[in-house]
Amino acid sequence: MKDKQIFVKKEAMGEFGKYPQERTAEELINYGIVNIDKPKGPTSHQTSDYVKKILNINKAGHSGTLDPAVTGVQPIALGKATRITQFLLTAPKEYVCLMHLHKEVEEEKLMETIKQFIGKIKQLPPLKSAVKRELRVREIYNFEVLEIKGQDVLFRVKCQAGTYIRVLCHKIGESLGTGAHMAELRRTQAGPFTEKDNLVTLNDLEDAYHFYTKENNDKYLMHCLQPIENALKYIPKCWILDSTIESLSHGRDLAIPGISKLENFRKGETVAILTLKDELVAIGEASMSAVEVNTKEKGIAIATKKVFIETI
Repeated sequence: MKDKQIFVKKEAMGEFGKYPQERTAEELINYGIVNIDKPKGPTSHQTSDYVKKILNINKAGHSGTLDPAVTGVQPIALGKATRITQFLLTAPKEYVCLMHLHKEVEEEKLMETIKQFIGKIKQLPPLKSAVKRELRVREIYNFEVLEIKGQDVLFRVKCQAGTYIRVLCHKIGESLGTGAHMAELRRTQAGPFTEKDNLVTLNDLEDAYHFYTKENNDKYLMHCLQPIENALKYIPKCWILDSTIESLSHGRDLAIPGISKLENFRKGETVAILTLKDELVAIGEASMSAVEVNTKEKGIAIATKKVFIETI
């Protein structure tokens, strides 16, 4: 991924707080994220509950429901970090799916049919779903067939949040005239979290916490835990001067004079507001574009929507 363009308004050094990578295990347990490899069996809510019990904390929240039979990437926010989950819920997802066709079809016909499902599609959520059952539009960003073996088709799909892969398989089967169903599904990415980003099992986490509490060894736990800022990879960012942090901690909007530097963003976009040590202060909505912010000296740049830093 290319580095984003950064506009510098005022060169400054940050003295406030600490860099996210310098947080202790105890701090991360109460304000961090663990990228769980969800097993078959439990629901997403149950998986989140297991994490809460393992780490002995009061709150933990997941970033999008996976069926009990589905495995894979399930980022779980811990303690005070649970408020970040709403920004992960709408993030793109990636899956690897095994689809079983009810009759064999020619590969050329299969590939032509699949092409029809790339882009915006209409879906009706399944009978057993957590949302209202009405027709809605979802987008398939990428669809890659990995292997075809008889009536089994292994594919990778990147899609908009809220896309039902089970329904997608059924509709492909309908279009082929053969019928099809989802045999197996694994989520490989949820927003910025992938299988390569410190993915850990519930057993891994339990063992790591045991070493931490019983043997005073945080090495394994530190591998499992990630700072909340890792969830912000795809959200445009704005860094503020230390003198501005206090007013934002009370929920005030961000005015242009308080900005040190910023990435390029459009008016109306969600923006993460950070300290100069890269700590998350708040998340807000851009009241003007980054280009406007960079050329003006006054005005509200970002309307604060959710404050994450402790009140100062």
